[in-house]
Amino acid sequence: MPHPISTLGAIHTAVSVATFVAGLYSYARHHQIEPREPAARGYLFGMLVSVLTAFGLSSTGGFNVGHALGILALLAVGAALVIPKVSLLGRARPYLAQLAFAFSFFLLLVPGINETLTRLPSGQPLADGPESPLVRAALAGWLGIFVVGAAVQACWIRLQRRRAQAL
Repeated sequence: MPHPISTLGAIHTAVSVATFVAGLYSYARHHQIEPREPAARGYLFGMLVSVLTAFGLSSTGGFNVGHALGILALLAVGAALVIPKVSLLGRARPYLAQLAFAFSFFLLLVPGINETLTRLPSGQPLADGPESPLVRAALAGWLGIFVVGAAVQACWIRLQRRRAQAL
């Protein structure tokens, strides 16, 4: 039987889903997470709340991989916010900043994939743990989407820069 979800777990899940939707909307609308845009601000706030609420959750009773991924996601967001200000990075700044945002978005769903597949459908989940072939395949697919998406985004940034230079 799957573990029942606590009130904090339900709040964490709702915030995480809203964060994912805000990030997805930002990518669909702007092709990037642009911190000045409302959807991106929602993503950033949601990411913080999602990671903080995760610390109150643990099926193992202590610090776990999901917590470590949350910290890594917050570090990626922090880097993405700082990189544009580091002149030493030159023309690589927009690429590196968006790669860091994309990495945080990728990390947001890693624990979510495992939790979803090991909890749903209720009473007869699709997978029995993180080592399950289904979970591994889903994570591999998500990694592939991240890699392809980051490459497409880099091409888009380059195209936008060339268009701006041509004006």
